[in-house]
Amino acid sequence: MPDTHPWPVEIKLKKSERALEVTFDDGAHFRLGAELLRVESPSAEVQGHGAGQKKTVPGKANVAIAALEPVGNYALRIVFDDGHDTGLYTWETLYRLGRDGEKIWTDYLTALEREGLARE
Repeated sequence: MPDTHPWPVEIKLKKSERALEVTFDDGAHFRLGAELLRVESPSAEVQGHGAGQKKTVPGKANVAIAALEPVGNYALRIVFDDGHDTGLYTWETLYRLGRDGEKIWTDYLTALEREGLARE
C-alpha cells in the first residue's frame, strides 16, 4: 500500500450478488464478497481482544449484506442479514481485504478444515 491512505471514490452494494464493490483513489478496484467481509469482520467478536485471539467463523456461505452505514469519513458499518453489525470497516481494512483477499480466503478455508468446520 502506498504511504498515503487509500480513499474510496466509489462504493457500490451489489445486494443480489452478495458483494461490495469499492474503487479507490489510486485506481484499485475490489469486489468483496459478503462471506469474506463477514468472516473477516474487524469486530472483537471475530478478531478477539488481542493477538492470537481471532476466531474462525463457520456457516456463512450464504450470508448477505443487509445495509451499509457510513461512520464519519473513515469507515463503514456493514449490517449482515445474520444480525452481525459490529466492527468498523475502515478504508484501510477494505483496501487490505481487496489487495490480500486471495491469501486471506485461502487462510480462512485452511482454518475451517483444520478446525473441522464448514462454510455451510
